[in-house]
Amino acid sequence: MPAPLLIFTLICAALAVAFLLAAVTAFRRRSFVGGGGRFLVAGLFLALAALAATASVAMQGYRALTYEEVAARVHTAPVGPQRFRATVTLADSSVHMFDLAGDAVYVDAHILKWHPWVNILGLHTAYELDRIAGRYRDLAEERSKPRTVESLSRDRTLDMFTLARRYRWLEPLVDAEYGSAAFVSGGEFATWEIRVSTTGLLARPVLR
Repeated sequence: MPAPLLIFTLICAALAVAFLLAAVTAFRRRSFVGGGGRFLVAGLFLALAALAATASVAMQGYRALTYEEVAARVHTAPVGPQRFRATVTLADSSVHMFDLAGDAVYVDAHILKWHPWVNILGLHTAYELDRIAGRYRDLAEERSKPRTVESLSRDRTLDMFTLARRYRWLEPLVDAEYGSAAFVSGGEFATWEIRVSTTGLLARPVLR
């Protein structure tokens, strides 16, 4: 919850309690008009507190559901006709260089998407980058020219994808498990951020 909204909610809740106690005291003193007025004011502040809390939950859910994380940064540099070098900086700051053939750089990943209500609780889309490859624009060239594919995944004894498959109690939390990919031009000097969101991979230019 944002700090200003939290403060407003707490203030309204405190005022609601204060006016409610004042209303009870007035009723005990048989001051029904004064007690009724205080009771209405208490209800007003309680409604404002509930409205602020609801807005906070709605904002938190929206931010979670549109969350994006930078999975990698890819810098492309042409080295010849339909040949380019891709320098990949992963989220753990490790740097990898690949010489690829084609017109574009292609990155794919395994995506594990949670149900929206799980996103609201703060558990975001899980992913693992799988491969990087060169991609030709022309289908005939894709079939006939050299293919270059490299691995981006790491060997792990245990990961979230394995757990999701192994334990049935996690099934109600998982919305979908699928592959996703993004590709961008490799024939120019450019830097791209490969981001993962709740809808899969996307690429955003950093420097072109």
